[in-house]
Amino acid sequence: MNRATSLSRETLSLAPGARARNRGDGAFRGIVTALAWSILALVALMVFKMVDASMPAIQRFGLEFLWGTTWDPVGQRFGALPFIFGTVVSSLIALLVGGPIGLGAAIFLSELAPGWLRNPISFLVELLAAIPSVVYGLWGIFVMAPWLRSSVEPFLGQSLGFLPLFQGPSYGIGMLAGGLILAIMILPTITAVSRDVLRAVPVVQREGMLALGATRWEVIRHVVVPSALSGILGAVILGMGRALGETMAVTMVIGNRPEIVASLFAPSYTMASVIANEFSEATYNLYLSVLMEIGLALLGVTLLLNTLARLLVWRTTRRAQGGY
Repeated sequence: MNRATSLSRETLSLAPGARARNRGDGAFRGIVTALAWSILALVALMVFKMVDASMPAIQRFGLEFLWGTTWDPVGQRFGALPFIFGTVVSSLIALLVGGPIGLGAAIFLSELAPGWLRNPISFLVELLAAIPSVVYGLWGIFVMAPWLRSSVEPFLGQSLGFLPLFQGPSYGIGMLAGGLILAIMILPTITAVSRDVLRAVPVVQREGMLALGATRWEVIRHVVVPSALSGILGAVILGMGRALGETMAVTMVIGNRPEIVASLFAPSYTMASVIANEFSEATYNLYLSVLMEIGLALLGVTLLLNTLARLLVWRTTRRAQGGY
């Protein structure tokens, strides 16, 4: 009886401290919850303000703005199709070139590279993401564009000139240059995410195939890559999101001409580039509203692609950890 009484007294004596800790935990929980919701509120506020600023253009042109081809600020006639075309085509070029290279590098780093080589190469790949985009643009102007003009584009014109994609004069500056500079810039994203997803595949699956007599290539082809396929797709979509929103480097090498031309040698324009180039020249409200509508469309596409990519990567990682 005396022991029970003493325990109850100790519990009562500790109760104020426990209550204080509980209040502290509750306050901390409330603060971090508010911070998390503030991110969503920031995105919602951004979308609201962009929609509000775009309303004059939406009311004036409607959906016709998305497939209009005329860009005449003086005559107040605007169409976004040349910029959508340039954005989509340059991003597709980047994926066609950078996607296989990034996936190959990820497979090498996760499955084949020796330990002494894996970390240095991983560091160099991730270092590409830290280089400012204006540096990529300068390199593109002074190194890549002359090389394309003197060597690559003449060769493509001579060997594949029967295709509309490789016809016309060689400028060096154009759609092909913009796509290639984007391919270099999305390599770190595709490589890093694909590497992590491939390494998340359980080792038991690899060992099972090897025990059945499969070669290393067969294990990679039939087990590792299929198991991580949705995550690899997520990495590619993340890379495409980066390509869609890139501004400075593409602006410096793509030529900035609002035309729809089949040739990859011809100059083009992107949605991000036209906003960067002409925002300071928007001298009346409708012009500014049109640029805001282009930014709204670009924001929507980027958010959609990044959300889809995150869901795919999460699905693959959860499946590798035994979830459903």
